[in-house]
Amino acid sequence: MLSRPRLQSFAAAAAMVVMLALPAAHAQERIKLKAIGQPLATGLIQKNKEQPFFENFAARTGLPIDVDYKPIDTLGIKDTEQLRVMKAGLFDIVSLRVSQNSRDEPTILGLDLVGAAPDYATGRKVAKAYFDTADARLQSQFGVKLLGVWPFGPQILFCKKPVAKLADIKGMKVRVYDQNLAKFIEMVGGTPVPVSFADTHQSLSLGVVDCAITGPSSANSAGWPEVTTHQMAIGFQMALNGYGMTMKSWNALAPDQQAKLKKSFDALSDDVWKYSEELFQDALNCNAGKDPCTTGKKFNLVNVPVTSADIDLVRSAVTKVSLPVWAEVCDKSNAACSKTWQATVAPVLGLK
Repeated sequence: MLSRPRLQSFAAAAAMVVMLALPAAHAQERIKLKAIGQPLATGLIQKNKEQPFFENFAARTGLPIDVDYKPIDTLGIKDTEQLRVMKAGLFDIVSLRVSQNSRDEPTILGLDLVGAAPDYATGRKVAKAYFDTADARLQSQFGVKLLGVWPFGPQILFCKKPVAKLADIKGMKVRVYDQNLAKFIEMVGGTPVPVSFADTHQSLSLGVVDCAITGPSSANSAGWPEVTTHQMAIGFQMALNGYGMTMKSWNALAPDQQAKLKKSFDALSDDVWKYSEELFQDALNCNAGKDPCTTGKKFNLVNVPVTSADIDLVRSAVTKVSLPVWAEVCDKSNAACSKTWQATVAPVLGLK
């Protein structure tokens, strides 16, 4: 039997062992997650907003989480494969490219039908109205929880041949990134050509396409004005993207941690909405060689005036092309797809 002094000594030693072990235990409690980011080539939103958020994840969220963040164009994964690799459990968080992944899950394209969100204010309303629908579908089909939605901004037209109005693309080959946009280009008389963002500069240079569609800031970052001559600032889509997390990783967090995480992604998304709008006008100026130009490189593209007739043409796309075409595809995999869109988004747009 141990004497009192020896018992006290033993207890003290045991307490010391516990204290020494605490830092190691705390260190082991840190959560490590893997994240897919936007392509480096897309430019300033990825560089100045998204990457800093993930590289300082613990500080930005107040959670003991470290994130291994990699832009998708450094991973050897196509941007059309994001939902598949998330479902397979290869990554925990994704900066989801909505249009590019709509073939795997057509429901999510309801966030960004051609003609539905020609400006930022409308884009925000659509995103808010459709968020829960997209979230529920991603959870049920891919085990991914939607944490936020944000825009690259209005996707506009760049051409290496003179254009004065939208109808001038008749007979031209136009780079597109989803089927919805492809059908609209066909309606106007152009030939849609699916080309990845990373390959578009070369495709324009080699004449594989005559025109291409993206946001002005992304175009500036990727050097599209080097191989084009005209820009037409008419918004076909808002290029909405999202942040998603596997339900496995989400459910591993305590409720208070989930609340903190969602609040942090809400703040990031809101920040990107504001930043995107600032970039849009500045990039248009830069591309045309005008001031103020603070975020990009100056080029000398011709600014093509946007006519009211062309604005009406794009807006009419919702009822004439994008909604019917999307509904046909989406309803095959999700019976309530277009009906849900009509109940949530259509009222926001004043459609009956």
